[in-house]
Amino acid sequence: MEFSLREHTADVAVEASGDTLGDAFAAVAAGLTAAMCDDIPDVGDEFALSVRAENREAALFDYLDELIYERDVRAVLPTDHAASVRQDGDEWVVEATYRGVPLADVVARDVKAVTYSEMRIEAGEDGWEAYVVFDV
Repeated sequence: MEFSLREHTADVAVEASGDTLGDAFAAVAAGLTAAMCDDIPDVGDEFALSVRAENREAALFDYLDELIYERDVRAVLPTDHAASVRQDGDEWVVEATYRGVPLADVVARDVKAVTYSEMRIEAGEDGWEAYVVFDV
């Protein structure tokens, strides 16, 4: 599982990959964390979340949007992401965990929202790749 931040006009983009679709989702989430903060202390509690959506892109969007919501509501920086993604009938389900570092313990930049702009999720020979643009 890996990611890289990409410059994108006035926004920030994350290009990520993983062996499984869940790994790719978690790698995008790790990119989101890196876009918000450079130095992350080894503190915080583990939290779990679950989202359901009508397709893979909506599942990724809702997962990342939920992480931004968790940041705002719990006042934590989500990090150390793990995710599994599965199809359940007509829906896609993301079950995920993260460690929430108190925002008081970090210097964080604001990422306002995840966007559908240029979003892509593709299966490749070596796993999954994803590209997401965040509004900063």
